[in-house]
Amino acid sequence: MKIFNTAEDMRSASRLARRGGKRLGFVPTMGALHEGHLSLVRAARARCDAVAVSIFVNPTQFAPNEDFTSYPRKFERDCELLEKEGVELLFAPPAAEIYPDGAATWVTVDALANRLCGKSRPGHFRGVATVVAKLFHIVEPDVALFGQKDAAQAAIIGRMIRDLKFPIELVVCPIVRESDGLAMSSRNAYLTPQERRQALTLYRALLEIQSLFAAGERDPAKLIHRGKKIFSAEPQVRLDYLEIVDPETLEFVTQIRETALVAIAAFLGTTRLIDNILIKGNP
Repeated sequence: MKIFNTAEDMRSASRLARRGGKRLGFVPTMGALHEGHLSLVRAARARCDAVAVSIFVNPTQFAPNEDFTSYPRKFERDCELLEKEGVELLFAPPAAEIYPDGAATWVTVDALANRLCGKSRPGHFRGVATVVAKLFHIVEPDVALFGQKDAAQAAIIGRMIRDLKFPIELVVCPIVRESDGLAMSSRNAYLTPQERRQALTLYRALLEIQSLFAAGERDPAKLIHRGKKIFSAEPQVRLDYLEIVDPETLEFVTQIRETALVAIAAFLGTTRLIDNILIKGNP
């Protein structure tokens, strides 16, 4: 695996990897890799001739009171994991390479930026869209892979790809869960043993909604009410939002007829976790 720190070197290596019509898959990450990230790498390997990964903790998607400075950084371990998966190219730039002095250009997907996590984390999705656009410009992949756990992010990246005409195929891969159902996240490392047990409240609420939906309930308000009852039994888990939305537009749905996204965000102490499921009604 070759590691690059500058945009120029990474772009040259990517173009070389794509020579002769070969397809390059790309997995952008913020490091602290877990099985969820590695599942994306394997999906890229199955679809492409070469795989590139980026590790960059993006400062512009963190608010001043969020966990940028404490976000887990495990670069050497991450490199070992990527080597085992056969990744050819790793882009690990310093912040100044992505945001040079005086940088004043932003990418904002206006229609979606203030929904779900964007509502409670103002500016978050502007930072996400900007850094991903920069990474796409540098790496020039044929395929980009993201996880379903960050469903709002995937919707925003999909819209950006369409709107800005990036010649990139977007692949969204299923959530990878721990054996007890907790969605894998780098932030799980913050949880105390008690918080780790309480974190399952998110998944239990989703399963409760899924069960009620399977029994025939199609009213989003009733489904959300049932999910919130699960949180009432765990007062230490502070619900940020529980919404049922269109998975592409992130707009509220008033009646579930086709596919809908049930999305949750909640706090355990200072740690914010997200999770979601897709439910599908009758067309």
